[in-house]
Amino acid sequence: MYFTTALPYVNAEPHIGHLYEMVVCDTLARHWRLREPTRFLTGTDEHGDKVARAAAENGVTPRAFVDRIAGIFRDTWDTCGISYDHFVRTTDAEHVRVVQEILARVHAKGDIYFDSYGGLYCTGCERFYTEKELVDGNCPEHLRPPERIEEQNYFFRMSKYQEALLRHLERHPETITPEGYRNEVLALLRSEALGDLCISRPKSRLEWGIELPFDRNFVTYVWFDALLGYVSGLEAAGEGTFERFWPQVHHIIGKDIVKPHGVFFPTMLMAADLPLYRGLHVHGYWTRGESKMSKSLGNVIRPLDVRERYGMEAFRYFLLREMAYGQDAMFSEDALVTRINADLANNLGNLVSRTLSMQQRYFGGAVQPLGERSSDDRELEAAFATAAREAPLLIEQFAFHRALEAIWRAIDHANKYVVVTAPFTLAKDPAQKPRVGAILHHLLESLRATALLVQAALPDTSRRILALLGRDGDAGEVPGEDLHWGEHFPAGHTVGKSEILFPRIETAA
Repeated sequence: MYFTTALPYVNAEPHIGHLYEMVVCDTLARHWRLREPTRFLTGTDEHGDKVARAAAENGVTPRAFVDRIAGIFRDTWDTCGISYDHFVRTTDAEHVRVVQEILARVHAKGDIYFDSYGGLYCTGCERFYTEKELVDGNCPEHLRPPERIEEQNYFFRMSKYQEALLRHLERHPETITPEGYRNEVLALLRSEALGDLCISRPKSRLEWGIELPFDRNFVTYVWFDALLGYVSGLEAAGEGTFERFWPQVHHIIGKDIVKPHGVFFPTMLMAADLPLYRGLHVHGYWTRGESKMSKSLGNVIRPLDVRERYGMEAFRYFLLREMAYGQDAMFSEDALVTRINADLANNLGNLVSRTLSMQQRYFGGAVQPLGERSSDDRELEAAFATAAREAPLLIEQFAFHRALEAIWRAIDHANKYVVVTAPFTLAKDPAQKPRVGAILHHLLESLRATALLVQAALPDTSRRILALLGRDGDAGEVPGEDLHWGEHFPAGHTVGKSEILFPRIETAA
């Protein structure tokens, strides 16, 4: 499998929208690495008008500017524990080579031509708009009027591939998900002439870009450049990597860039005689109040600030649990704190804490035999078997919130099992000590199953639980529906002392 985020534009620093995409991609990559060879690519988009202007505003060269911001992105993802395999920069020499090679190939086919053009150009989007695409005369994304520009440029014969792309998407509805975004692309292809795509900028207006291999007076349009980072990132990994992983490529993007990824990119791939991507998976916006969070609106939340206050695992859980993939979700610290206290501290954290505490108090940490299973014991095992069946499938369907719900239903069942079986009461009767040991053994199996089920979403939490259980070596095991319940804690195995995984966040009354 091969997963990519969009390549964030480096005219400003990372925000929560970037992090959400990274966490989604990271979760998918961790899930699939347990099952088959998998690569995860991210990086930065570093050319174009916006970067040149941002550099000028900061009084530095474009190169110095992108080096600094790209470094911030990479450092942020490393600090957040994102497990990417390759970080591509569109200023990388290998990327430049791949872009120029593909441009030359498409030009040689006759699919690039020179012509004059006039249109409404939004610097923020790095693209031309038609009058009917504007909202009250403004760019729909940046809420500012575009500039009218007239100049000579090179054009890609995108319209040549319109029908072929339409047929492909009709035959392969799984190519773009959720369905509403596929319908959006289909509507574009069906309702209007696609037109051709301007793919250059004259150096007289913009020098910061990849030079066209067939005309040194022009640089490449930023979308024809950045989209090919998904290709160059595999090419940079060595011979055979592209052929091995590209057939299973899945792009994770935000809904503001559906047209470039859903129309521009596949037609570019067709023209370059490259296979189309396997999947384009579109997520919604994180909002704050009534507005989308974005750099241009100045209402962003810095990922490292939230990580510092609440911890990365709690932040990951909130992002995956709170947003239904493809829809918008609202961020608030109150909602984050509620999730931490209710789901992580009270449910999961409390289950780990009291299970290990009782194991230490009653047996010095030594695991006891299971003995004869009761109906309560069998129901507990069945609850985790259900989660082990449902959660992986839901992750693969991009239903991350539902996958976590499935796991937490099993955790809830385990907490109820503690109440129903009442080992803390039974322990008062010496004759019931074998049953207390059996109950705790079942709860240890519950914790082990939980650790395996949350490996992709909460990797550090998974490792911590397994370490407390003395089952570090189980990391990386695929949690199948047959959990081999009762086979992992031989009598006498010693577990660790209780730890607080997720401290409660105290709030003002």
